[in-house]
Amino acid sequence: MEPGCFPQGGEIAAEDKGRRENKVWYLKISKLALAIAIIRSKPPGKSCKEYTEHLAKIVSEQDFDWKSKVEALEAEIFRLRQELLLNKICKRVCVENGKPGGKAETLLDEECINPVSYPSQLEDSGCDVSDDYAFNSLGAASDFQELEQTVDTSKRWLEIVPPLNLCCASKEKSLTVPLQFFQHLLEIRKLSERGMLQANFTELEIDSFTTCNSLSQLLDGLTVFYNSPKFPVSSFLNEAVCVLIRLVTDTKLSNHVLKKCFRKLEEFMKNLIQIILRNSSVNRFQALNAVSNTLVLLGRNSILRNSLMSLLLSELQQFAEQMLQAYQIQAMYDITQYENISSLFMVLEQLLQYETEESNIPDSGYDGEKKIKFLKNVDQIILYLSDEFPLFSLYFWKVSALLNSAQIQID
Repeated sequence: MEPGCFPQGGEIAAEDKGRRENKVWYLKISKLALAIAIIRSKPPGKSCKEYTEHLAKIVSEQDFDWKSKVEALEAEIFRLRQELLLNKICKRVCVENGKPGGKAETLLDEECINPVSYPSQLEDSGCDVSDDYAFNSLGAASDFQELEQTVDTSKRWLEIVPPLNLCCASKEKSLTVPLQFFQHLLEIRKLSERGMLQANFTELEIDSFTTCNSLSQLLDGLTVFYNSPKFPVSSFLNEAVCVLIRLVTDTKLSNHVLKKCFRKLEEFMKNLIQIILRNSSVNRFQALNAVSNTLVLLGRNSILRNSLMSLLLSELQQFAEQMLQAYQIQAMYDITQYENISSLFMVLEQLLQYETEESNIPDSGYDGEKKIKFLKNVDQIILYLSDEFPLFSLYFWKVSALLNSAQIQID
């Protein structure tokens, strides 16, 4: 190749400099032209500054309108992605008037839960901690089946995936789309289990963006509610909790969802634990029980349970060390956390009982360093704190005993 076919370094630098100068000159000319246009079009009785601010306000309002339109379009695109994913999962109906291989209308039972009535104690001092609290229907895991009551709705599956409905109260609107997406997913799961259609749930992993974002929206909406719960709680929010629990406890679905969304679920559980510890309102016991029961129900999934146990052990160990240090130097301690910590003890106790019952599990993720650290100073903590904090010491001893018995049962 002959020399001079390509520009030399000096020529390139000169061209770049020329382009920069042209851009600067163009910007200056544009500003000057804009200033002249504002001066010439300025209405009488207004200064140039006032007229410029007026024009800037109009432009900013137009920008806001465009932003809201863009957000609406993005939401619609995401909704369509959800419908597309559901259609990919559910490719064809397998029953037509009792004959396999066709596409037909199929009656579908809709899973839902009844609205919960809330006792009048919610408006008193908050000291009533009876077992009849508002979220009792979401309470003991042994009563999990009572969460869902099948209601015959004669709803017809006219399409494989019906359009998602966006109608909802404004404060619950953010939950509507993800909630209905997972409702349809659970309906598909139920029909596939009955042999009424063929479904490929590995699509949840292939389109992990839609799956994870849908779950993130659902968990974020529930986190906002748990941070400042409003009583009585609507049946819509109760159903959101129910759908979440059904999703993580259904082995077929949770295996696919947890592969891509485990970190988000773990973050959700961390947030719920912090909500329990930080809640300082007077009427907080009903809300604490609600959050605690949600954690217990999430712990029905063995993978989430192991992670949740690790989180709880860390928080309880840290708080016990703070209490021991405060006792030794006669310092103040956080009375709110001391009152709320019992909820974490009760959650961990129920999870350990699950672990003992499921003795066929060969190993547990919460074992190891966190368990050893928790059990290491049990005797010292109980010895020093049992006189001044007998209830805390009793809880601590009981949990440590359950930890040992669970491991013995597994072994």
